Amino acid sequence: MAKEFHNDDVVLDIKDKPKALPWLGLSIQHLFTMFGATVLVPILVGIDPGIALVSSGLGTLVYLTVTKGKIPAYLGSSFAFIAAMKLLMSTDGYPAIAQGAITTGLVYLIVSLVVKKIGSAWMDKILPPIVVGPVIMVIGLGLAANAANNAMFNDGQYDYKFLLVALVTMGITIFFNMFLKGFLGLIPILLGIIAGYLFALLMGIVDTQPIIDAAWFALPNFEIPFVNYEPKFYLSAIITMAPIAFVTMTEHIGHLMVLNKLTKRNFFQDPGLNRTLLGDGLAQIVAGLVGGPPVTSYGENIGVLAITRVHSVFVIGGAAVLAVILGFVGKLSALILSIPNPVISGISFILFGVIAASGLKILIENKIDFDKKKNLLIASVILVIGIGGLYVEAGTFTLSAMALATVLGIALNLILPETSRSEKA
Repeated sequence: MAKEFHNDDVVLDIKDKPKALPWLGLSIQHLFTMFGATVLVPILVGIDPGIALVSSGLGTLVYLTVTKGKIPAYLGSSFAFIAAMKLLMSTDGYPAIAQGAITTGLVYLIVSLVVKKIGSAWMDKILPPIVVGPVIMVIGLGLAANAANNAMFNDGQYDYKFLLVALVTMGITIFFNMFLKGFLGLIPILLGIIAGYLFALLMGIVDTQPIIDAAWFALPNFEIPFVNYEPKFYLSAIITMAPIAFVTMTEHIGHLMVLNKLTKRNFFQDPGLNRTLLGDGLAQIVAGLVGGPPVTSYGENIGVLAITRVHSVFVIGGAAVLAVILGFVGKLSALILSIPNPVISGISFILFGVIAASGLKILIENKIDFDKKKNLLIASVILVIGIGGLYVEAGTFTLSAMALATVLGIALNLILPETSRSEKA
């Protein structure tokens, strides 16, 4: 029996289990990183944020189980479904959203069965380094403008306090990452968030009243079929949300490409794309059954993996368990929810940049020749469309900029000849 690969270049590899205290700190770091985005989605839609925390934790545990504990990915609330969910909430209420979430999960399961039947060897052909590298850069830089805006604007007005908090948070986090060692050197993101939060308190931009008002124990408003509502067939929910599953699948594959690079593995082969899609799909079904929004893997948490070089699935699993617990602790939820946007932005400048740099590293390591017009054109289209934010919208269906950039990059790679006529001359 062949010895299982172990990446000795990282602090903790995928199957390495940390000691108790470091384990807790590392898991809290991932929890803080995903919290803001995970609770923002239900807030925008009108769902209880506590349910989103519980569903993200349960979904992540399901994903880790299905993928045999081989992929260190955290699943949080998906932004891709916001427009569709808001529309369904205004017409039919949460039961329709739940049915849509379960349907998207079923779409993943069907595609998973197809992939299991035909294999994933085709991935190497449609996703060569010249496509993968720029797509990963788009994943990192696609939300750069949002991070910058959240660091500058307070209710639409330019705010120097916000900017200062964001830059101080970023600077402190960089300092922690470069100069701390031992256990503290493993949690620079968590320490950066804490330091940024304390500085934001000094600057007077943190609202602590919700923390004071929150109860210690708060049962989330679960929406469970046959318990909280009688389910019925919503054709509009299926038509509205099912197609978006193919958009999030693109993000799913993109995040796997980043993780492949970080961990020096090929998750398309082991545990297999069919298992990763199955895990994601089942996680979405679980979210729909308890009352949460659909979930997807988070680039922010991948950024934490890259910076800390701690890839342990035990740390990810710990964050998932903490998220479930946190869904019932009102004051802790309120505390994390009170972290102001510029603090998150200061951290995001680093996390998103690290992901983008991973894409650039792929291009360098594969010695991509940009004197070849084909390579130059593919990278140009992916980067400008993906980072520029060009998207396709048809009714409630939206093909995100990242998904559109990926689709066009794949198409150009398959269609364009290796050498242009001018290069042949």
